[in-house]
Amino acid sequence: MSDAVSSFAKAVQAYNRAAADQAPGLQPREGDGEGGGFADMVRNAIEHTASTGQRAEQTTIAAAAQQADLHEVVTAVAEAEVTLQTAVAVRDKVIEAYRDIIRMPM
Repeated sequence: MSDAVSSFAKAVQAYNRAAADQAPGLQPREGDGEGGGFADMVRNAIEHTASTGQRAEQTTIAAAAQQADLHEVVTAVAEAEVTLQTAVAVRDKVIEAYRDIIRMPM
């Protein structure tokens, strides 16, 4: 999943460069120094989603080797599913907002 994080970071950087080319006076903010910028927040969310999925996979493998309880597997898989659904819902809202911004008259 680190490739997805890297690809996303490159996409954000490309978007920031394109935005700077379109409006040179409006540079993207790097954050307020406390929590980082928007790209950092999204990167952390993607990494959390990936690690949750990996934990679910590891728990499932452990259960197959009879080293984990079925209850642990169900809990881990359910947590991964909810995390992924949340990430997809946020992605859909971001795309919707982007499309709304693109449709705005200048």
